[in-house]
Amino acid sequence: MTSVEINSMSEAFYSHARLYDLMFPGGEPAVDFYRTSADRQGGRVLELGCGTGHKLIPIASAGHPCVGLDFSPDMLAEAQRKANERGVAVEWMQGDMRAFDLGRTFDFVFIAANSLLHLHEAEDLVSCFRSVRQHLAPGARFVFDVFNPSVRLLAEADGVRRTRESLAFMDPDRGNVSVDVAEIYDAHAQVTRGTWHLSAESDPDFVIAPLEIRSIFPQELPLLVSLGGLRLVERFGDWSGRPFAGDTPLQLCICESA
Repeated sequence: MTSVEINSMSEAFYSHARLYDLMFPGGEPAVDFYRTSADRQGGRVLELGCGTGHKLIPIASAGHPCVGLDFSPDMLAEAQRKANERGVAVEWMQGDMRAFDLGRTFDFVFIAANSLLHLHEAEDLVSCFRSVRQHLAPGARFVFDVFNPSVRLLAEADGVRRTRESLAFMDPDRGNVSVDVAEIYDAHAQVTRGTWHLSAESDPDFVIAPLEIRSIFPQELPLLVSLGGLRLVERFGDWSGRPFAGDTPLQLCICESA
């Protein structure tokens, strides 16, 4: 399967931007971390895989010139609507994080919420990091977060459809919405291949969408970053700045040009 096909499959999941925000509300520790990091760096900010602007709009609200790039036009349209609603100016751009040229540099670049894991091939990850490096101003920082893979959880991805109680939400148009997910882990590709089902009482399975997410294991991560011309400066295990360890949920990575 090519990366273009993978992006097309992911796009089906992200074509429901309003529902995505209802399913994944909150995330304030992450928002606070990225906003504080942008304030510390100062200057221009670029978010890759910006989605509906959940993290970038608060950063722009603090006065930073911001650009948000995303593959999904539906997510960008919702981001524009939300920014307009809040009276915040952000430059939203459709593009591919694997290869982009914005013709300018930034003081802070970030990829949040596992968005990097839509890139399944090592060469795509390296290409993304090289594109990021080309857009880093002197002294700039590049920050991203990906989950820390759990072998136990990956082994439990057996293809059985299960309800995710924590993701249930209220849709103003449909009422209570339940979320079921069936996943299989492809160990060779390091990709979890899932199918997500959204159901309302009167409208079962009104959304059925594939979502495929790569795992990046702790030992390979610094190598991929290095191949992209970057240097891993620090790696935290959660939003409080706890040192990364085998049992921490996140790989929160602070990088700079090598």
